[in-house]
Amino acid sequence: MTTRQYDAPALSGHGSPVTDGGPRFPLYAPEFAENPHRAYEQMRRAHRSMVPVDLAPDVPATLVIEHATAVRVLNDHEHFPADPRTWQKDMPADCPVLPIMQWRPVPARSTGEAFRRYRSANLTALTDVDLHGLRAAVSDLATPLINSFCETGSADLLLQYAFPLTFGVCNTLLGCPPETGQRVSAGMAAMFEGVDADEANRMINEALAELVAYKRSNPGNDVTTRLLQHEARLDEEEMVHQLAGLYGAVIELQQNLIANTLLLILTEDRFGGSVLGGSMSTRDALDEVLFDNPPMANFLITYPRQPILIEDVWLPAHQPVVISIAACNHDPAIRSDDHRGNRSHLSWGLGQRSCPAQTPAYLVAQEAIDQLLDALPEMEAALPDGPDWRPGPFHRSLTTLPVTFPPSPPFPA
Repeated sequence: MTTRQYDAPALSGHGSPVTDGGPRFPLYAPEFAENPHRAYEQMRRAHRSMVPVDLAPDVPATLVIEHATAVRVLNDHEHFPADPRTWQKDMPADCPVLPIMQWRPVPARSTGEAFRRYRSANLTALTDVDLHGLRAAVSDLATPLINSFCETGSADLLLQYAFPLTFGVCNTLLGCPPETGQRVSAGMAAMFEGVDADEANRMINEALAELVAYKRSNPGNDVTTRLLQHEARLDEEEMVHQLAGLYGAVIELQQNLIANTLLLILTEDRFGGSVLGGSMSTRDALDEVLFDNPPMANFLITYPRQPILIEDVWLPAHQPVVISIAACNHDPAIRSDDHRGNRSHLSWGLGQRSCPAQTPAYLVAQEAIDQLLDALPEMEAALPDGPDWRPGPFHRSLTTLPVTFPPSPPFPA
């Protein structure tokens, strides 16, 4: 595969990464998506722990690439709150990253009592997920999807497997009719791609308002019903935003976790042979991906309340500080070559900002991958030019994952 050079700006480690007027690393560039770890290495050579970046053209931020600094920021809720409202006042309405970064009444964009209220409701709703039922749901979804392409000898595992499976899982978890979920999915895809942000938000909000109304009249054993019944007494707008956050995590991030892990298994001999042979588990492959190619590579955004000095760098007030989960996972201070049993990565967040759905997410990804590998153990990746990654400052997402395999008959449903 021919690679393009991602040229690092020559920058000092002092002053404000956002306001000093110097050049910044463009995280939105295709060259960054092609080889982000090369970019992170160049960042380390120019800076110690905090790097000036652009999340989109003329949207500056500070990227944290050192693990210890990231832990400090994520544990200091007083100085680094997650509420972006002061920052977003200066953002144009057509800013491509605004839909993902703007304030919403959800835990990841709140602080203080509001944060505790939303966090409690989400924890309760997700902790009570029936894991046995969820595993069965994944199996029920996986078999017809595999049967839809197993006789052809080829497939795009992203389009034909990872996406529809996670879409179905999300609908099951939230008790959402498929036609409503389809509209949410289309809006989420547009939002993560930075395409027509206003229209993407409108599509998502309308569909989720319909879901809330539906579950008020038709309660069930699902996350939406538990959110509605929680003592936080979430109003209509709050409900829509909780569900939007959950859909974004399940559809966009879960499918990337599955696809990125399948890519690793299919292209790395040390994993492919070992996983299929039984000496290493799918869980080991998942953890390797969560270290190296996490679905959200740069996120966990905070906004300092006031100018603050860290590592000889002044961080300005109310400007985004983004944790590079992928770069921090590769920090030489914590990095090891063998990740088996190692859960020290930041891909699930940290402390109060940790993902409340880690157990279901692991279960869905592992079950989905195992079902596929059991059904088509002779799959090979069809990537003569290497993988193609979607550009974007936050996600680590393939555009496609084509595979070939000996055609096989459908499995009993």
